Amino acid sequence: MHATHEELLRRAKELDLPAQHHIDGRDEAGGGASFAVVSPRDGQVLAEVADAGVAEVDAAVAAARRAFDSGPWPRLAPVERGRALLRLADLLEEHRADLALTISLEMGKPIGESHAIELRAAIGTFRWYGQLADKLADEVPQTAADALALVTREPTGVVGAVVPWNFPLTLASWKVAPALAAGCTVVLKPSEWSPLSALMVGRLATEAGLPPGVLNVVAGDGPTAGRALGLHPGVDVLAFTGSTAVGRHFLRYAADSNLKRVWLELGGKSPNIILPDAPDLEQAAATAAWGIFFNQGEMCTAPSRLLVHCSVAERVVEAVVERARALRVGDPLDPGTEMGALARQSHLERVMGHVRTGLDEGARLRAGGEPILAESGGSYLRPTVFDQVAPGSRLAREEIFGPVLSVLTFDDLDEAVALANDTEYGLAAGLWTSDLSTAHKVARALRAGTVWVNCYEEGDLTVPFGGVKQSGNGRDKSVHALEKYTELKTTWIQL
Repeated sequence: MHATHEELLRRAKELDLPAQHHIDGRDEAGGGASFAVVSPRDGQVLAEVADAGVAEVDAAVAAARRAFDSGPWPRLAPVERGRALLRLADLLEEHRADLALTISLEMGKPIGESHAIELRAAIGTFRWYGQLADKLADEVPQTAADALALVTREPTGVVGAVVPWNFPLTLASWKVAPALAAGCTVVLKPSEWSPLSALMVGRLATEAGLPPGVLNVVAGDGPTAGRALGLHPGVDVLAFTGSTAVGRHFLRYAADSNLKRVWLELGGKSPNIILPDAPDLEQAAATAAWGIFFNQGEMCTAPSRLLVHCSVAERVVEAVVERARALRVGDPLDPGTEMGALARQSHLERVMGHVRTGLDEGARLRAGGEPILAESGGSYLRPTVFDQVAPGSRLAREEIFGPVLSVLTFDDLDEAVALANDTEYGLAAGLWTSDLSTAHKVARALRAGTVWVNCYEEGDLTVPFGGVKQSGNGRDKSVHALEKYTELKTTWIQL
């Protein structure tokens, strides 16, 4: 993407932003209620968007139900479903610039990251599952000579997908693409903070030739639209990414309705362990800084707890602090910006509450810790680093979901593993060491769904992603994601 700041500002004013739900293959205004989508870059209203209540969710689920029970989608040859997903991926690529610009406007991500990372991930996900759709094989177990057994994977039905605002299209694609590839139909509810890019994808899915009702997108808040999806008896599977607290609500909704399967990718307080024998301490420190400040720290996998051996702690912390102070924070539409705005003013205030708590608990503030650029009307925060953080403190234990790093030190490897596992979460972890045996042993000992060794946030669609403990269940990405959206059926034929 080579547009200048001025060109992007001009294009932002010209964007045709959606304002309606996309249900049964067409835009729907619903009952007339609406809500404002506010840009965190300047506090200005981007659009007034139709607000989904129970009636709109009912309409979307009914459309998805019809499309599954009597429509062509589940009955298409898998290769045909795959071709439709590939056409959608092509349309996402065609509209990549506008989608990236919309994401930066609605949630504050720097435009370079929206274009090069978020859209790359979303487009790649639809392509990957489009190519995978006809590569899956059923099973024919060995039986006695007078019988034939078949084990087939069949789509589960209607999928409700509820996704957050921090990666509006990446996380949506991780749910939607495998569900569609499996032959399910989907009702997608994006966050009310960032619904615009998802509504655009709903339109593009219809343009790509997905039959009416196969992908429906409704905009609304969690307590109303999200709850309605969670309780709806017409929804067979609910896939959610978001906070652990809200994940508990969806489990209750399932228990109170039709016992729908609920798959959860929840919060994290990920440890990043740096040992003295790290291959390159400067690279380890640089990656630690990048990991916590990327996407404004608004990531469930963010390495928000940096665990450093006492012998190298000060050297590592100084390097992280230097990078934090040098990071360019500013307008997400400026191509030179390295860290954009937090998603909402209310979220900035929440993060600042954690900063104040850290100071009250006696942690040492080494960098940042104060809002900036208030004159813009946006919600900006300097990259923040604390050291001398006590393991039992709220700063060390609670998910902040912002650009705030907590540094803890340890004396030996056993202490490092104990500190790393001393959390209710288990989404991800990092480890820096030159010793292959240490890498294997510690990776096995860490209770996390993903462990990165001598890197962080690396991987591709071939590997699964998800958490343990209160970070959730089930897996996104890879072939394993299809397990969430398919049922095994046994057919026994007596010959």
